[in-house]
Amino acid sequence: MIKKLLFLFLFFFSSFVSAQFESPVTLSAKVDDIARPGEVAEIVVSASMNEEWWIYALRDQGKGPVASNVTVASDIVEKAGMVLEEEPTEKYDEGFLTNTRFHKGSATFTAPVLLSANISPGTYDLEVSVLFQVCNTSLCYPPKVEELIVPIVVESGPIRDGKTEMIMAPVVNTSSMDMNLSAEIEKGFFSFILLAISMAFLSLLTPCVFPMIPITVSYFIHQGEVGERKPLSNAIIYTLGIIATFSILGFILALTLGASGANQLAANPWVNLFIAALFIYFALSLFGMYEIEMPAKLKELSMSQEGRGGIIGTLFMAVTFTLTSFTCTVQFVGLLLVSASQGQWFWPFLGMVVFSAAFAFPFFFLALFPQYLVKLPKSGGWLNSVKVVMGFLEMAAAFKFLSNTDLVWGWGFFSHNAVLAVWAVLMLLTGFYLLGKIQLPHDSPLKLISVPRLMLSTAFLTFGLYLTSGLFGQRIHGLIYSYLPPKIEGTTGAIISSGQSMSEELTWYRSLDDALVEAQASGKSVFIDFTGYTCTNCRWMEANVFIKKDVHDRFKEMILVQLYTDGGPNHRENQEYEIERFGTAALPFYVILSPEDEVIATFPGMTRNINDFIDFLDVGLGG
Repeated sequence: MIKKLLFLFLFFFSSFVSAQFESPVTLSAKVDDIARPGEVAEIVVSASMNEEWWIYALRDQGKGPVASNVTVASDIVEKAGMVLEEEPTEKYDEGFLTNTRFHKGSATFTAPVLLSANISPGTYDLEVSVLFQVCNTSLCYPPKVEELIVPIVVESGPIRDGKTEMIMAPVVNTSSMDMNLSAEIEKGFFSFILLAISMAFLSLLTPCVFPMIPITVSYFIHQGEVGERKPLSNAIIYTLGIIATFSILGFILALTLGASGANQLAANPWVNLFIAALFIYFALSLFGMYEIEMPAKLKELSMSQEGRGGIIGTLFMAVTFTLTSFTCTVQFVGLLLVSASQGQWFWPFLGMVVFSAAFAFPFFFLALFPQYLVKLPKSGGWLNSVKVVMGFLEMAAAFKFLSNTDLVWGWGFFSHNAVLAVWAVLMLLTGFYLLGKIQLPHDSPLKLISVPRLMLSTAFLTFGLYLTSGLFGQRIHGLIYSYLPPKIEGTTGAIISSGQSMSEELTWYRSLDDALVEAQASGKSVFIDFTGYTCTNCRWMEANVFIKKDVHDRFKEMILVQLYTDGGPNHRENQEYEIERFGTAALPFYVILSPEDEVIATFPGMTRNINDFIDFLDVGLGG
């Protein structure tokens, strides 16, 4: 912690220094030649550093410093190619305690862009953004972005030979949940707000959000029964608590744990153990074993003590929601944390607030309505049955988080089949309870079974039998599989997906170095799956996308490697590699490399559109 605080002090001190003195880096940019519509133009960016100062390379800059980056934006630019640079110097850096690649004295970057074929002759302005971090032997300034306006002259005429070829930049499948954060910021305030809202709604469709539905409903049913606080007030406090904890916790993670903070929190075994214990605690209360009471001292801290949870209890639920849902929000939140860890503040904080507000919006109503249901006449009998059913669902969710802890610590208790068996038993018990075969302390005698109750019990019993079939090799639905612990086969790390082995005709490496050796020998591309033991969305992709024949056939043409970032012997190295080379800590995250270790394409996150993923694989095979 002392080291982190020292870093923060030096960061703010260097920020103050950089604001008071001129930057030791001078930038300029130009276009060497007159271009024509449909041709490739090259923007040459020159950087001149004062003596004893340097900036870092575009790629493979080392662990710690921020890589330089050049982007070109304009309405006349159709696509951008890979930015090239002079051969950087490689040297061990005493400050970062690792080998780094950098440019000292001067540097030249060449950014090719393909001009639109339908533009008219004339002079246009290109917006060139240059990101760099400048250091010397004793000091590093925070990363800085400078904007340059570069005029380009476009003349009429046919496309000339040799003016259409360029090395393409890494391809990102924009139809998925990925985005270029810097580009979105440049579009303006409202564009960024819209992006944050849309990403929040997409995150609500991910599997790991679902466990919070029964615990939210059951908690606020209890609040409605025992509290005198207005339901609207409770729902507002809960929603504001989610927004506050999401935003504050996100920034704390960025400052203390860096860009991977969200993933580290979601995979932390103690956090998962705490959530599991909390779910079990609430479940037993719903079963009638005891009544939940806040400790007296916490009651005194609460602004209102009428209810048994008050503000403190509601905020506690908001924190639980945040901890439970963090792992499914990394696609967008992870990018914000990367930016925050690199010294940006306004846009990451704004993004966290807007994202969490949209993300929490549906749960406002889930918190509001149960409290009104309690106030309905004759709500006692059926409402108690609802609470018990919610208790069974919360008990099932608890085993999901227990399995996360098991995976990281390597207990071997809560395996794939063990959790599946527990879920099957819980669903069967729920069905028998609804039929009146099981009585709990607060239940009234069940004289008659209503038609809705009978139908619901049949559904639970059928679902329990369906889960039981999965224990005997029957393939179960991918959504269910995504909540289960993965089956990992042998030393290859192959996933066994609901009775169908991913290792059939496929070999999955655990080491990128080994995979690249094989790729160079075979001439095949390398497919990297950045995954996690506790990653629900990763399991979903494995169960619903990886097993498709079209995907499987394309996998056969590649060298496959799985890099776990939340557990295993090399998870920290894998995590650092993902952040430093690709600027994200998202899980899942997919990359295709050439045999020469050049990035061909990237694909972030879970997608329900299989065709998008197939297109991404085709880009990799074609590259």
